[in-house]
Amino acid sequence: MIKKVSRNVVRQRRHARVRKTVSGTPECPRLNVFRSNKHIHVQVIDDVNGVTLASASSVNLKLKNGGNIEAAKEIGKAIAEACKAKNIENVVFDRGGYLYHGRVKALAEAARANGLKF
Repeated sequence: MIKKVSRNVVRQRRHARVRKTVSGTPECPRLNVFRSNKHIHVQVIDDVNGVTLASASSVNLKLKNGGNIEAAKEIGKAIAEACKAKNIENVVFDRGGYLYHGRVKALAEAARANGLKF
């Protein structure tokens, strides 16, 4: 009998594979995305010093429905503004093992539209 592996385990493996090569520096930090059914979270991380430079989430913004594309666009806008406040222009996008589609894509495009470069 073949053991079924959960989607989250497959996503974590994919994320670990990507994290071997993607790393944030103080000059170009990593923009990490975490997506759950109800919310979406994003952090800007300096991996060299192990510090979170900025973060935004649908929980912090108190959005009514944090699990949809409109919420992801708001989070993308919020993280871009937080990065501007800390003079961060360039980031490396880490999609967290998720497919670049739907909420992850909407967040990335909103962040780009509001001034982040990646």
